[in-house]
Amino acid sequence: MEVLLLIAGLAVLIVGGEVLVRGAVGLSAAMKISPLVIGMTVVSFGTSAPELLVSLQSALDGNPGIAIGNVVGSNIANLALVLGITVLIFPIVAEKQTKRIDYPMMMVASLLFALFALNLMIDRWEGFVFVGVLIAFTVYLIRTSRKDEKSKLEVVLEGESADAGEVTDSLGKSLLFLLFGLVGLYFGSEWFVSGASDLAGKFGMSDSVIGVTVVAFGTSAPELVASIMAAVKKQSDISVGNLIGSNIFNIFAVLGVTSIVKPVGVDQEVLSFDMLWMLGVAAIMVVVLYLGDKIGRWKGFLLLSSYVAYISWIVIRIKS
Repeated sequence: MEVLLLIAGLAVLIVGGEVLVRGAVGLSAAMKISPLVIGMTVVSFGTSAPELLVSLQSALDGNPGIAIGNVVGSNIANLALVLGITVLIFPIVAEKQTKRIDYPMMMVASLLFALFALNLMIDRWEGFVFVGVLIAFTVYLIRTSRKDEKSKLEVVLEGESADAGEVTDSLGKSLLFLLFGLVGLYFGSEWFVSGASDLAGKFGMSDSVIGVTVVAFGTSAPELVASIMAAVKKQSDISVGNLIGSNIFNIFAVLGVTSIVKPVGVDQEVLSFDMLWMLGVAAIMVVVLYLGDKIGRWKGFLLLSSYVAYISWIVIRIKS
């Protein structure tokens, strides 16, 4: 039964990722917004929605601190695991906007998060700051994209559509594809995590080890599948935008909304260990994005190695 659930989850993830990318490309064409901005906003917000729901539920249940581990772990996995695996399979090219605007904003979000966490608490007013910055940044992205030359955007979209073998869909159809894709990613990841966890338990793995390995991978599965599918269809701007946008959304929206509902406490261990790993992986992105035009396989190996080192150290600490 566990194997069937695992296979079903993986199949739904793949189909969901395929449909999601088609919807994102169609939406970018219909709204005259670049695919990068769609990846940074709609796709990244959608694939990060489970983290938001988990964090809000934890806050309502009286455990708001879970949100911190959820966000920190997801942000490490998005770059080190998901982007690492994606470019090992399909090397991609980062857009200029990613280097000039999106990545710097992700670093601002990460550093602001670390600054606010120094007193071991994310207060309600800090949550309002997070949400306010996210709204302003999203409006800026959309307005800037819509002001781009229409001719340039049409050439880009036509070239991408031709390469991916896609037909431009209507706005309504694209939104339906997006919705079904996000639903597929959600349920696919749920089934995948459930099947993998049960299977790992039968092999004698402890709950703690399963949590930092199987579950951590499963919660990043939507971003992983969406990014790989985007890379396969030569929509690299959606792929990179999805991951950087997810990290921004995790901090500004997930932590912001959760701390507005209830101030979030930060464990000293998270601040002195996991937070440093999150900032370290974000810093590695300087090499990944700015050294050369392409994010090639050796950069993917560098990112993936950092994630393996992080998980290995956690497992060692759990066992000791």
